[in-house]
Amino acid sequence: QEDPKAVASLHCEAEAGRSVANPHLIPVLAARLSGPPYYLVMPWLEGRTLGAHLASPASLDLPMVLWIVRQVAEGLAAMDDAGWVHGDVKPANIFVSPDGHATLLDLGFARRPGQSGSIADRCVLGTCSYMAPEVMTSALGADIRSDLYSLGVVLFEALAGRLPFTGNTLSQMVEQHKQARPPLLRRLRPAVPTGVADLVAALLSKQPLRRPQTPRELIRRLVELEIETFAERASSPGA
Repeated sequence: QEDPKAVASLHCEAEAGRSVANPHLIPVLAARLSGPPYYLVMPWLEGRTLGAHLASPASLDLPMVLWIVRQVAEGLAAMDDAGWVHGDVKPANIFVSPDGHATLLDLGFARRPGQSGSIADRCVLGTCSYMAPEVMTSALGADIRSDLYSLGVVLFEALAGRLPFTGNTLSQMVEQHKQARPPLLRRLRPAVPTGVADLVAALLSKQPLRRPQTPRELIRRLVELEIETFAERASSPGA
């Protein structure tokens, strides 16, 4: 039996994937959406998801984490320029090649800012752990800053080895994202530079106006932090 939600997701992914071109976004090469069998054609990628990497965190050092997040931000910048919100930024949707190239996957929940959509469906799929507070209140409140919040959760998890909010139920998780303060990153991982911790805190702000306002602003800050990180590594003994 045909699933209308699945078909709608394919249509959305095809539209977004064809209208935005960026090395850090999965492209849609071809599609059949007029009737069953429905399908999309995308390139074959070598590597594994960021989620798989986070299961063995020793495989990613701080400069690599910052680089991966910056690449995702570059993909989000392209979506923002084309008038799209990704809507499902999480480690399972970030694919990392053996040489470190990051590709943002799954445009099935992409939408235009202000466009309505089903929050409950995404929460059921586990994405609620990465959703911005305003999205949990109303999908109409989502814009590119909501994606940046989600990317902030990804960055927190990659550096701390845990999510900022870990409710035992869906309602607890939603309430924590809306009301609770995230743990201080440097208390969980003191070696994280202050500048990185400050950026994570800004990304996880409950108020969109307190976050970086665009992916390009985030990219600029990440580049600065990458440079600082590599300078510290170069000056360390034995480097």
